[in-house]
Amino acid sequence: MMKHVLKTMCLATLLPLTAIAADEMTPWYVGGGVGVNNYEPNCDQKTMKKCGEDEPYAWDIFAGYLFNDYFGVELGYRQLGRAEWVDYSNKLNDVGAKGMSLGGVGFWPFAEDWSLSTEVGLLNYRISNNKQYGSEYYSDSGIAPYIGAGIGYNISENLMLQVKYRRYESLDEDKWKTLAMESNYWGLALSYRFGKQSKPVVTAKDDDGDQVPNNLDQCINTPSKHKVDHHGCTVYKDIEESFNIEAKFANDSAVVKSSAYRDIRKLAVHMKQNPNTKVTISGHASNIGNSQYNMELSEKRAEAVARVLTAEYGIAKNRVSYKGYGDTRPLFKGSSMEANTANRRIEARVFGTKKVPVLK
Repeated sequence: MMKHVLKTMCLATLLPLTAIAADEMTPWYVGGGVGVNNYEPNCDQKTMKKCGEDEPYAWDIFAGYLFNDYFGVELGYRQLGRAEWVDYSNKLNDVGAKGMSLGGVGFWPFAEDWSLSTEVGLLNYRISNNKQYGSEYYSDSGIAPYIGAGIGYNISENLMLQVKYRRYESLDEDKWKTLAMESNYWGLALSYRFGKQSKPVVTAKDDDGDQVPNNLDQCINTPSKHKVDHHGCTVYKDIEESFNIEAKFANDSAVVKSSAYRDIRKLAVHMKQNPNTKVTISGHASNIGNSQYNMELSEKRAEAVARVLTAEYGIAKNRVSYKGYGDTRPLFKGSSMEANTANRRIEARVFGTKKVPVLK
């Protein structure tokens, strides 16, 4: 019998372990209690002549499941201690009750960390004696109702300590009709509830929807498509640009044609919008005539464009450089009209970094 009881209790206490890892309080709990128990009537039945030395120490273990914060069910095993008496044959008798219990429990929190509890259920008891001093051995079993009440204190979110009282009725020995008892129990119980209390999520105000709350946001109105840093400000990346323009010249001339001003103006606007950039003006000539002369002519053409950029459009001289390459870097080989026209040119290459927002 005891082996079956222990197996049942082990299974009951292992059930909640599947929920230990959950990041919230589970409905499962386990616990145990110790206390003292007093059988009634105490040496007051017709078979009892004199009281003996009682062993009133009682204990229990239990596992429970909460349907909500106020109601649950418990399965347990209880040992209620023993009582002794001398019968009219001067034989020393004793009796003890133990067994499985099943009942409902209720809780009422009335203050922070404090709660009242009630319980009602049935004890599948077995009573027996130790067959001492010549007395006959007897045992019997039955179902006894019980009620209880208690007061508990939450030591932590998982541990609760309770003071408990229980009243058992009809702990009877019906086989020989020698015992008809009730019982009063007082004790302490410590229970452990599995899980962890989830912390409440507080949603802070975030007007621009960038996941940085207003109280930490240093750039309160960032565009919704922009990636932001931990201050709520747009994250930028540096990119390198190359800006090319072409300026046409008449044959053997370093005078910038008015048609080229439109391209130079675009270059100037771009550099003003990106003040950390610099430009290199490169002059090129066709391969007609003397190469040295073409080198000098291309230098003059590059200088003429640079002068327009600084004098006409206000770009600082330290941001503008120029160089002539003559006919050493042709776009097209040969000396046809098309090749000469294409090779007689000015190129402007803008170098530097430009900050652009990183998008989500």
